[in-house]
Amino acid sequence: MCSTGNRKMKKRIAFLASEADVAQSAREVLVAKYGNAAPRDADVVVALGGDGFMLRTLKNMQHLDAPVYGMNRGTIGFLMNTYSDTDLLERLDDAEVEVINPLAMRAMDQSGKLHEALAINEVSLLRAGPQAARLKISVDGRERMGELVCDGALLSTPAGSTAYNYSAHGPILPIGADVLALTAIAAFRPRRWRGALLPKTATVRIDVLDADKRPVMADADSISFPDIDWVEICSESEITHRILFDPGHGLEERLISEQFT
Repeated sequence: MCSTGNRKMKKRIAFLASEADVAQSAREVLVAKYGNAAPRDADVVVALGGDGFMLRTLKNMQHLDAPVYGMNRGTIGFLMNTYSDTDLLERLDDAEVEVINPLAMRAMDQSGKLHEALAINEVSLLRAGPQAARLKISVDGRERMGELVCDGALLSTPAGSTAYNYSAHGPILPIGADVLALTAIAAFRPRRWRGALLPKTATVRIDVLDADKRPVMADADSISFPDIDWVEICSESEITHRILFDPGHGLEERLISEQFT
């Protein structure tokens, strides 16, 4: 009788790829080599593309139990692993899992329509006209800043803290930190205000002042809504995303390394 005690079960893999030619070509190679399962039947989803495609994949797959393992066939690839078609099964067996929660955004526009969206990286408010935005910031129902004149402001998760937040001179947050980064974008008044660190449990409300004269758009991971009156943002603990990384190359290591490059 053959022993199966040390034999690893073959994983059912769903391969998804961005529209880029290099990602589509990689998918063809991998499907031919490893087969392809429907996402609902898969043990793991492999996403081929860049960070933008990874964010879309995580959102589209959030109703499934399968974790997502990304391989970079895009540009930046901060959330992706190095591409290879030769040792995928071994890499999946050895992969480390990172669990993250998205932000939930509710935004009211000037017509009275309520918009809702999730963001894994950040929710941002951006001026949509020639004049700077005027924003009022409240945290857990308490007004904290009566007027922020700026190009915009954003609330970032630890996972997204090296993205737009870092470009706006916000802090890089350890992946396990139970905090969010509230960062101003080109603040004019108060001129020296660079933002705040808030508990992960906080609910942030940002009201747009003079919205007719100084229009503002809200953006949740590149999903945009124009002519916003106010937004409310909080961490959505009921939703979890599981991302797989090669050993020693997880988000914690990447966040630390980013600060020394």
